[in-house]
Amino acid sequence: MTKCIMVQGTSSNAGKSMLVAALCRIYKNRGYKVAPFKSQNMSLNSYTTKENGEIGIAQMLQAEAAMIEPSIHMNPVLLKPKGDFTSNVIIQGKSIGDMNFYDYQHKYHDAAFDAIKKSFKILSDEYDVIIIEGAGSPAEINMRDQDIANMEIAHMADASVILIADIEMGGVFAAIAGTYVLLDDYDRSRLKATVINKFRGNLDILKPGLDRIEEITGEPVLGVLPYDETLKLPEEDSASLTTHEFAENKDITIGVIRLPKIANFTDIDPFEYEEDVGLKMIGVNDDVGDVDAILIPGTRNSTEDMFALRESGLADKIIAKSSEIPIVGICGGLQILGNVIHDEDKRESKHGTINGLGLLDIESSFSRAGKIVTQSTATIPDDLEGIAGEMFKSIAGEEVHGYEIHEGTSDLLDSTALLNIKKGQGNNEDGVIDGASNGNVFATYFHGIFHNYNFRREFLNYIRVKKGLEAKYGEDPYETQKDYSLNRLAEIVEENLDMDIIDKLIFESHME
Repeated sequence: MTKCIMVQGTSSNAGKSMLVAALCRIYKNRGYKVAPFKSQNMSLNSYTTKENGEIGIAQMLQAEAAMIEPSIHMNPVLLKPKGDFTSNVIIQGKSIGDMNFYDYQHKYHDAAFDAIKKSFKILSDEYDVIIIEGAGSPAEINMRDQDIANMEIAHMADASVILIADIEMGGVFAAIAGTYVLLDDYDRSRLKATVINKFRGNLDILKPGLDRIEEITGEPVLGVLPYDETLKLPEEDSASLTTHEFAENKDITIGVIRLPKIANFTDIDPFEYEEDVGLKMIGVNDDVGDVDAILIPGTRNSTEDMFALRESGLADKIIAKSSEIPIVGICGGLQILGNVIHDEDKRESKHGTINGLGLLDIESSFSRAGKIVTQSTATIPDDLEGIAGEMFKSIAGEEVHGYEIHEGTSDLLDSTALLNIKKGQGNNEDGVIDGASNGNVFATYFHGIFHNYNFRREFLNYIRVKKGLEAKYGEDPYETQKDYSLNRLAEIVEENLDMDIIDKLIFESHME
């Protein structure tokens, strides 16, 4: 029988995802077949799996930690918030439509739970160990009857629970004790240990509090995880954009438009691993400033974000910069850069059809019945025009890989395509080309385009040379550093937590 353990948090962003990733790598290194599992996730950052289905980006990273291919069954329910208490509901990788929070909680609960149980069974049949991640807090007692993310999953999987709390948020002992007190006896029976995360300073100062927490819960504190600033791993929650400190004072600065409805912002992650590259997040009310390129990322609502860019005046600032520096768009950013976004039925927003920035000679529309969700492969044409032709001429003919998640279609007018599709969908129903290029501007529907090292390298080398800097080659710093971070994360957990207790919680029956 598959062995399981579950990590729950006293709050969102307590460190659940990272601890699950660490445990996946630890038990993979010990020779077990390990899989991550998060029954229900709410995230704007999703990834397309081999089954051409969507899962949360954190489960993709956890699968990488376990050195396995990500699967829809690792995150069977994904909720992608759209605003006004409405989310796009994705079950086992496929969108079933938009629902408001009440209808989902009360009318779709049983169907979602059935999918969760089926996916868990599929993983259980294939893997030795499953490391389960909760969502939010298990002490949301007002919603316990509808729970399919925390203690209900622990009972379903017969899993012991480790509770993790973030000391940086303040009130860490109150959060742990409060969670324990608010759980009823049935749920509390699953809580077997606690962990404190992101500690800086002298551990002796915490000792009296740790002792008292063990008295209150009757369960051990496994240890305290130190804050390690050298770790670089993808963020899942858009809230992290507010607290994340981006390095700006570097040789090269990429300005990233922080759209109000920004999504799949992990597309910018690889730039953070480049030593000479800084990222500047530009809100709709900010000045663009001195940047070497502008990137317009994905959005969960391109017409609303285009309206916000126009109303704030940032649209004019981007247009002014387009004669000086490269402007790049990804997915919704591609649509925003075009002449017009057709939305006669107001599927995207109340604004309906709206003019874009007019920097790409394309038109986009939302007339497709379903959503494109696919892993994609394309080649770089040898007849690219504009700045993209200059940037990528030395890698013309090479393959690039990414993934697509979009409802819109785009048709070229007097723009040239950025990519030739080998696998995937691209701009429209033809499935032949992707993206567009005009002058200093280019864009693509491919999420993860800058995760292709050669593509990112040539983009940055163009900017480096233009600024009189030396071009860079060699190993991909993103892949190298990410794997280092996963290994280091596993080391930190093994060094600072009582792994003997965790072993017992996984491999020995804990329920009488």
